[in-house]
Order: sequence, then C-alpha cells, then structure tokens
Amino acid sequence: MIKLIVTDVDGTLLNDNHELHPDFWKVEEQLTKNGILFSIASGRQFYNLESKFDRIKDRTMFFAENGTYVSHRGKELYVNPIDEKAAKEFIEMGRELEKTNLVLCGKSSAYIETSDEGFRKEISKFYERLQVVDDLTKVEDTYLKVTLCNFDGVEENTFPHFVDYTDRYKVAIAAKVFIDITALDANKGNAIKGIQKELGISPEETLVFGDYLNDLEMMQVAKHSYAMKNAHPEIIEASNFVTSHDNNNNGVLRTIEDLGLLRA
Repeated sequence: MIKLIVTDVDGTLLNDNHELHPDFWKVEEQLTKNGILFSIASGRQFYNLESKFDRIKDRTMFFAENGTYVSHRGKELYVNPIDEKAAKEFIEMGRELEKTNLVLCGKSSAYIETSDEGFRKEISKFYERLQVVDDLTKVEDTYLKVTLCNFDGVEENTFPHFVDYTDRYKVAIAAKVFIDITALDANKGNAIKGIQKELGISPEETLVFGDYLNDLEMMQVAKHSYAMKNAHPEIIEASNFVTSHDNNNNGVLRTIEDLGLLRA
C-alpha cells in the first residue's frame, strides 16, 4: 500500500510551460482523503513552491532546493547547507566561465549579481524571493546551494569544469541549463530517506516521479520509482518503471489513477 508520493516539479508534474494540470487539485485532495502523503521534491526554492502550491501548503511536505531544505505544514524539518568557503570558491569559478550566470541559493532568499532582464525573467520562475546584489561572496545567509546557468547547455559546457569536485560535493545536472552544487550528502533521496525513517514509511510504500539527474538518488529510495517518459536516459535506467505519458500529457496524474490510488 502506498503511503507516500513524492514528485519532482519541472519536467515532471508541470508541463513545459511550467503549468499544473487543472485536475491536480482534486487528485491531491482524494489522495489526502485516502491517507496518502503527497509531497513535492524540487530544485526550486521553498518560497516558490509554497506559493505555487498555496492551496495545499498547510498539508504538503516540500523537499526544496534539491533536498537541502525540508518543510511540512509550515514547519522546518531539515536543513543541509553547503560549506560557505566552498560555495564562494564555486562562485569565483563560475564567474570565469563564458555564458554562465550564477544563483546563490540561501535559506532566506536567492541572490544574483546580474540585472540582465532575460536571465532574471527566467530565474524568477523558480525563485519567489530573489535579490540582486553587488557581490555574491558577501551575502550573509545560510548557503543551501550554488546554481550555474548556461542556456547553451550545462552538461557539455559547465559540468566538465566541476568534475574534480564530485568526490567532495554533489554536482547535479538539474536541467538542460542548470547545475546545482550542494553538500555531498544533500540530495532528494537522502532527504526522503530521513522522512521515511521518521514517519515509519518503507520504500515499498513509497512512489516517486522524476525526470532529470537531480532526481537520481530519489529513484533509489522507492520500490515504485517512475521515470517520466520524457526523462533523461540515466533516470530511465535507474527507475523501476516509466510513465506511459510525458509531462505534457499529465503523466504523473495518469499514473496515479492507473495505480488505483484514487479509489475512495
């Protein structure tokens, strides 16, 4: 019996226009009535997720910033920050890369150095609280992660510069244009494992959905691990199942319905 559902957001629960399917709210309501905890796991900022899912924020568990920040019913449960010195080193490295923009993701806000309108418009989709500062290394906050953005693609253009750090930090390709760097043990999977232990929920009672490489560890903590039909090949390989429909065709909600989880 499924007791916990955890889904990624972009490329998974949302379509490519970052929209929720209209059926989502009634599906979530029925899951709640059936005693299933519906949860969100995303690289997005907590405040952004809280705003997007405002109607259910008082009962939803959020695994934000790739699992570095966990909140349930408005209560902070877990914070896993990155070492401040290392974060500043990654910021300095990112500044030297061509066509690369940086986001410092803090507990209180996200921060950028550029006022470029195109980049700010794109990044604002994922960060409800966003400040433009003169120097990211001077920001006073709890550092959760450093995000690097390259619209030409990060897997080829950005990730190679950080390969030597993967034994000490988690360098996750979160989307085609984003890389997230966090503490080594900070990922969605470890955050979910902690909640499973606290709530007495087993991997056999857990259902997860994901599409990109920052979902990799999440696929390993649930027997019912579903890669989206549109997922990165490595996520499909790591998952036990693949959805019949992609994120643009309501793949998450259709799978939940097909599994019989909406029966009263």
